[in-house]
Amino acid sequence: MKKSVLVILTVLVLDQALKFYIKLTMPIGGNVPVIDHWFYLFFTENNGMAFGMQLAGSWGKLALSIFRLLAIGGIGFFLYLLIKNKKKTGLILSMSLIFAGAIGNIIDSAFYGLIFSQSTFHSVATLVPFGHGYAGFLHGKVVDMLYFPLIDIPRSQAPSWLPGFLFGPENHFIFFRPIFNIADASITIGVFWLLLFHRKSLRI
Repeated sequence: MKKSVLVILTVLVLDQALKFYIKLTMPIGGNVPVIDHWFYLFFTENNGMAFGMQLAGSWGKLALSIFRLLAIGGIGFFLYLLIKNKKKTGLILSMSLIFAGAIGNIIDSAFYGLIFSQSTFHSVATLVPFGHGYAGFLHGKVVDMLYFPLIDIPRSQAPSWLPGFLFGPENHFIFFRPIFNIADASITIGVFWLLLFHRKSLRI
């Protein structure tokens, strides 16, 4: 139980601290190189799912937020059962990572629109009185910032067998293109941990 709580709190604190820092110091599209040209803090926001995937429109955003809340409830209950039945520590910790990541992103959706002004390409957001932000409850945008363009090849230098759809609007082949956050990474690590080591242990 203590290890699970520690994992959840650690992920949430790191995730929210970095999101607040990015939100309050960078405009949309602002970026800072961390490791040469391989790792950037690159500020972007999205209305939807992990790694920048989205559902269109206000109703899509609301439906996704409600689904997230239901999923968090289900994951939390499952985690409680795992702890209650004294399942393997690795299984509990992997579910804790998934649970923490889900909470981290729903915090953005639920509250960021209420407490932050709008981020733009030309201005940095500020904290505002609660309820006077850029969007209503469950309509906030998720903050993403971790960008790892490990391979960046302009079309003129790329092998001829690479299909054209792999080149973005900047006419470059970039791997890894998605921009994500600590919550997304926590979910991904938790899921892979489950699939690799605990598939047979998922029954309560």
